[in-house]
Amino acid sequence: MTKAMIICNPSAGKEKARELLPTAISNLKEVYDEVYVRETKQEGDAVVFAQDACVEQYDAVISMGGDGTVSETINGLAEQRHRPAFGLIPLGTVNDFARALSIPLDPEEAACVVSSQRTKAADIGKINNQFFMNVLAVGAVAEATYNVSVKQKTLLGPLAYLIEGGKALVKKTPFKLTVEHDSGKWQGESYLMVAALTNSVGGFNTVAPDARINDGKIHVLIIKDLSLPNIMKIVPSLLWGELKKHDQVEYFQTSFLDVSSDEELAVNIDGDEGVPLPFRAQILNQHLNVIVPK
Repeated sequence: MTKAMIICNPSAGKEKARELLPTAISNLKEVYDEVYVRETKQEGDAVVFAQDACVEQYDAVISMGGDGTVSETINGLAEQRHRPAFGLIPLGTVNDFARALSIPLDPEEAACVVSSQRTKAADIGKINNQFFMNVLAVGAVAEATYNVSVKQKTLLGPLAYLIEGGKALVKKTPFKLTVEHDSGKWQGESYLMVAALTNSVGGFNTVAPDARINDGKIHVLIIKDLSLPNIMKIVPSLLWGELKKHDQVEYFQTSFLDVSSDEELAVNIDGDEGVPLPFRAQILNQHLNVIVPK
């Protein structure tokens, strides 16, 4: 008997998740003998449900919700002895992981993809003792994303993050950073560090355009100067996908990062406030089999 679990955040997408459930269940029943639904009620539920699916040898786990639900589900699947195929029906604002895997951003279309039997191996990252799917960021611009309200995200989408990041630049100050990686060590003053696993960061595919979902690398960009003259040069470089070539940007690829600072800083993990520095991050190469369009 084959079985699939849907982990559903019923409040996601303006409660669109519940509307889509019958379609998702119907599509999954074309492939799996049994389909079970687990609805989240509080933070951490999706982690527990995904872990249960691993222990109970499910064949597939489908995350139906925003980026937070997807992140929790991945944290429940990571490093388990048995890892079911992972599918997602994105109902968030940005949905970077779905973008990187060419999963439709339209929830109804994505609900049809879950019955696909095609999978693609995908990397995830591990930071200290938790897991991430897309990006780590350090600096005032990254911290500004915490101020983005639900209303702003609904109205403006990814642009809301750019607006808050722009406000942070007004009172920007550099910080000292030490970054150890595959090729050595970088030390210096920085305004922002971004470490991306995919080519979609904050809804933009020009931040780390060379990143691939399963290349086994963290793509790191350290922006050393954000003075007004440099911002005027950096923005076009960003829009053209050539940020790594800017003379005030340090770029490298690595399988691990050790990041520290003599200042009190916290890392932004997939858009949410994470652990304080120092931290260690590493790649779990091709760790998940993700259900993708046929």
